[in-house]
Amino acid sequence: MKAIRGAITVEKDREEDIKKAVGELLAEIKEKNCLNVDDVISIIFSSTDDLRSFYPAKAAREAGFSACALFSAAEPKIKGSLKKCIRVMLFVETDKKPVHVYLKGAAALRKDLTQKINIALDGPAGSGKSTISKIIAKKLDILCLDTGAMYRACALKCLRENVGFEDENAVKAVIENINLEVKYENGLQRTMLDGNDVSEEIRKPEISMLASTVSAIPCVREKMVELQRKIAQNSSCILDGRDIGTNVLPGAQFKFYLTASAEVRAKRRTEENKLRGYSQPYEEILQEIIKRDEQDKTRKVAPLRCAEDAVIVDSSEMTIDEVASFILNKIQEKI
Repeated sequence: MKAIRGAITVEKDREEDIKKAVGELLAEIKEKNCLNVDDVISIIFSSTDDLRSFYPAKAAREAGFSACALFSAAEPKIKGSLKKCIRVMLFVETDKKPVHVYLKGAAALRKDLTQKINIALDGPAGSGKSTISKIIAKKLDILCLDTGAMYRACALKCLRENVGFEDENAVKAVIENINLEVKYENGLQRTMLDGNDVSEEIRKPEISMLASTVSAIPCVREKMVELQRKIAQNSSCILDGRDIGTNVLPGAQFKFYLTASAEVRAKRRTEENKLRGYSQPYEEILQEIIKRDEQDKTRKVAPLRCAEDAVIVDSSEMTIDEVASFILNKIQEKI
């Protein structure tokens, strides 16, 4: 059983207005969630104290929801609350993820659901950007675009084509015709290169270092940024990388800069590699991270730096859950 929430406002406290609003809200919930009337077990309504002319539950009955249990409650008068608003919660039999619906003036209650939002998460290698991005995306039910994976795929493609990164013309020829797709399956990003899933292959240590090099080549960045901006224009999403808040999405509503000491990041990467079956000494990884930081900060094209309006999050002494909660709280403060 799943719970689906929704709300709608009405213009006037009149029977016909309430009937129309309830019918519209329930119809939209049915359509968005691919429901049949028989899937609905019960519906609970609450309405603000300025709506008294008709019970929303009775309106639901007249709208065709005659078999499920119905309940209406009046909300207490709260100073500053949304006026003439009807809220609803449906308990339904479904295996699908609920799609909550907020219409008309009630859209302001859940801007995270009703407005497109873009979140930029920047930071150095090993700071946990990808992990945190996935958590945030799942919590907010938005897309998670791992931009680093796109550059890793570019590096892998050049490696397969035996193209030297110092030959920009050769790299450009490969990248212009690259068959790179980003797919989402069960909330996870899968990176497809030439029709094949390379999500695991691009996480190998050698590809990580090559990704930093290839991402500094202008033609590569232009191609990837173009794709990233298209995705962000059409969807609410979180993007993580090195220059999201400063270059890719400078107008993003939410910007964060996630960092940690090089030692902490090296320790995390060592553990991560072990889980993936890669054996690499901690000291070697630490030196790679220090080198990667220098490369990313000093490259001529879109170097790693913190956007002036970004919230800095030092995760050196924080757990993954603490970082995610901190960022989510900051987002909710603005929403």
